[in-house]
Amino acid sequence: MSSLLGSSSAATSSPWIPIRRPSFLTSTTTTPPPSKFFKFHSFSSSPSSSSCFRVVCSSGGTEGSSRSSSDAAAREFKFVLHDALESSGIHTSHAREGREGFCAQIRKLSDIERETSISINRRVDLGKTALHIAAEDDSLVSHSSVPLPVDAFIERLDDLSVGYCSHYNSSYSSSPEKFLESIERYLYGTRGFRRTHSRNQSEPRALYLHSVLTHRSGSIAMLSLIYSELLKMLRLWGLVDFDVEIFFPHDLHSLPRGYDKQKSKESDQPHIITSQTLLLEILRNLKNAFWPFQHDHTRSLFLWAAHAANCIDKSNIAEESGFQLASAKAARHRLERGVWTSVRFGDMRRALSACERLILLDTDAKELRDYSILLYHCGFFEESLQYLKLYQDTKDSSLKGQSADSLGSLEEDAVEKLMIRLNLILMEEGWGKPSHVRNYIGNNSEPW
Repeated sequence: MSSLLGSSSAATSSPWIPIRRPSFLTSTTTTPPPSKFFKFHSFSSSPSSSSCFRVVCSSGGTEGSSRSSSDAAAREFKFVLHDALESSGIHTSHAREGREGFCAQIRKLSDIERETSISINRRVDLGKTALHIAAEDDSLVSHSSVPLPVDAFIERLDDLSVGYCSHYNSSYSSSPEKFLESIERYLYGTRGFRRTHSRNQSEPRALYLHSVLTHRSGSIAMLSLIYSELLKMLRLWGLVDFDVEIFFPHDLHSLPRGYDKQKSKESDQPHIITSQTLLLEILRNLKNAFWPFQHDHTRSLFLWAAHAANCIDKSNIAEESGFQLASAKAARHRLERGVWTSVRFGDMRRALSACERLILLDTDAKELRDYSILLYHCGFFEESLQYLKLYQDTKDSSLKGQSADSLGSLEEDAVEKLMIRLNLILMEEGWGKPSHVRNYIGNNSEPW
């Protein structure tokens, strides 16, 4: 136990730990209702304040929502990232603005809107939402005094539509197939947009809309978003008079394609991407890219982080390669030395920001669990325990009667071990701060 706990004098020197931590949730004794989050009211503290960034999320009152009044109780999340940076002397006003812009857009996500195809006119501006995500992360890693010019990149999106009209005005009166072919010839030929197949940090610019618009190389999610934004403008100008759907490929090479919905086949149905699914794809791509522990598809991100925290019984997993063992050991060593980002091993800042936004989307209770273990590695034991309890409460209320597979059982075993460890830490008499000075702020690396 002594190795987990340190003297208060050692802990207070860490710039990652806020001077004062308020209570995490307004209530932690009751099971939270399994509601989706439709209204977001952001409260960002002033730079001199140390209270965590708070987002109050409540449901109800949104057109198309089928939530009952019993699910309309407000839930308050106090996230750690922005105030942790503030307490270290790093201004986060632009990052907070980006987060608030993101919340303003997802506030419009009703039940119907969540399941609406991206090819249909919508209340949520997905292009602006993606740019607010980029603006927050850009501010987190660049510490620039100038925010990412969201409006300028929105204009660049609009310019794509104007450019198409000037190049292919003869296609307006052609058949739907010829019309869509001309759009794809324009995007992938004339403008040179191409798909990148990498989801790791070696090419992070493929995961942010502003970089994709600049370099014209992006993930399948970003290319689908750009395609839908172009269609949206053409429809607003009255140039599309038929039902268009976007085919979202699940292989590693194909590009998004449009097709006439009247001529769709049953096999096309799994390739329709909704507003919620696209946002999840964008944020999970970022989470995967910047997860600060070496990982692959054999185990979840959580298990890799749990392994680095020694929360997994090695007798329950397959024999690991020397490289995997070295990677886990290197991850622990980096965190203990305060190195929060490296070329191949993620970025704690952007992993945390992706987790916080995924929690706000409220689609999977496991996001609470994943955020919790990152907080544990950062030394925020109290907050980590609160999110882990919230995960268990939410999971228990939404997954009753569902059996877990072997991987799920391994994850739940790691959750129990982490819960026990956090409770022991917080029960320790005179516990103050972790012994290791986990400064994820001081070592900067340029993100692009």
